[in-house]
Amino acid sequence: MYRYIRGQLEEIEASSIVVEAAGVGYNLIVSNQTLNTIPQIGQEVKIYTYLAVREDAMVLYGFCNKDELNVFKCLIGVNGVGPKVAIGILSAMTTNEIRFAIAAKDNKAISKAPGIGPKTAQRIILELQDKLKLEDALENNLDNNTASKNNVQMGQIKEDAILALNALGFSSTEALNAVSKVVITEGMESDDVLKAALKYM
Repeated sequence: MYRYIRGQLEEIEASSIVVEAAGVGYNLIVSNQTLNTIPQIGQEVKIYTYLAVREDAMVLYGFCNKDELNVFKCLIGVNGVGPKVAIGILSAMTTNEIRFAIAAKDNKAISKAPGIGPKTAQRIILELQDKLKLEDALENNLDNNTASKNNVQMGQIKEDAILALNALGFSSTEALNAVSKVVITEGMESDDVLKAALKYM
């Protein structure tokens, strides 16, 4: 029903915001991820939305970007994960961290989100491993990289660095998260990426 709402930010609460557009104040339930990116009250915002219709209420959820909205839709498509739980996951983890945890099959990382037990975490991993791929998370961090390294070579360098971090005792999720933050430049090899990634651990 609503694709997005653009208007003035009027209120900020612990888990919701109010955006006024065309004289109407829209109350949107949001994640910590969105709360951490929105501007101050009084400024204009563009919030992507999802309308959840229940028997007793209609709830409007808001997201800072399309990626968060898409991950939310994937999460609520998992059996046993409703909108409230999905927002809880997005409050506990960034979209990339969710992808890292799924790629690494890290049940513990996902189970840290409120309302998520080990079985639900396992179900999320199984059902979303083909929908929320690690490649998407890594691509989000390639904007500052040079174009001279092809994707295959860069992927191998990242993989080698991740394996090295695993050997040092870091979990797969921690390793994936750290390596994704490294800006790979011309001439860098896996050892260089490893050293740079250690700064983020």
